[in-house]
Amino acid sequence: MHFTILGASGFIGSNLTAFLKSESIECFTPPKEYVFTKNKNLGHVIYCIGLTADFRQKPMETVRAHVCKLMEVLENSSFESFLYLSSSRVYNEESAGTETDKLSISSSNFSDLYNISKLMGESICFSLTNEKIRIARLSNVIGNDFNSDNFLVSLIKEAVDKNKIVLGVPIHASKDYILIEDVVKIIALISQKGIQRIYNVASGLQISNEQIVNKIRSYVNCQIEIINNTKELKFPAISIKKIKNEFNFKPKNILDNLEGLISDYKQTKL
Repeated sequence: MHFTILGASGFIGSNLTAFLKSESIECFTPPKEYVFTKNKNLGHVIYCIGLTADFRQKPMETVRAHVCKLMEVLENSSFESFLYLSSSRVYNEESAGTETDKLSISSSNFSDLYNISKLMGESICFSLTNEKIRIARLSNVIGNDFNSDNFLVSLIKEAVDKNKIVLGVPIHASKDYILIEDVVKIIALISQKGIQRIYNVASGLQISNEQIVNKIRSYVNCQIEIINNTKELKFPAISIKKIKNEFNFKPKNILDNLEGLISDYKQTKL
C-alpha cells in the first residue's frame, strides 16, 4: 500500500505525509512539474492542493489549484482511490451543514470565488463514475501553522506578541474547528475505506470567539479589545454523522489544546 500526496508542501499535506510515514506507509510527494501518466499507479491519492486566505489576491491561481490541476491529474493518472479535499466554507450561506444540502452561491459575489472553485472541483469528481473518487469537506483546521493568517492562530500570536487581542469580528460568532491530528487520521481512513462519495470532516462543535479569547486569556496575560462595527456572522453547524457512524470518529475539542498551541508558538520565539 502506498499514498500519493499532492500539495505535500502545504500545512495539511505536510502533516498528512508525516503521519503516514510514522505509520510506515510509503508516500510519493511529486513536485509541481511532475508529468502524470497512466503507466504509474499512484496508489491512494489525496489532493491537498489549494489556496485559502489569499484567494482574493490570487483568483486565477485559486481556480488553477482547485479545478485545472485536478482535471490534469484525473485525466492522466491511475490510482487505487482519489480523495479531493474541499471545504466546509461552501456551507457559509446556509442554515445547516449536511453533505446532501443544496447550496447557495453567487457568481457576482467575489467572495464566493473560493466556494465556486471548490464546488467545481467536487462536480468534476462526481461526474466520474469511479466510486473510489471521493470528497472530504474540511472545516477550520487548527495546528501549529504559525506562518499562516489563520484566525485562531492570529489571536494566539497577538496575545503572546502584543499582550492584547483586537477582535474585529463579533464576539458571539462561532465556527467549527478541528485539530490537524484528527484530520490526518480520518482522511487516511476515508481514502482507504470510505464507502460513500462525500464526507464532512469536522469536529461537529460550534466554538464561539468568546470561548476562544477567554481560553487564551487564561494562559496569556493579555487585554481584549472588541471592535463592534462588524455585522453579525452566522455559520451553520457541520454534521459529522457520516464519519461518526462509519469510522466511530471522536474528534477532540480545540479548546483543550490551546495551551499546547500557545506553548508551541512561544517556543518558536526562543
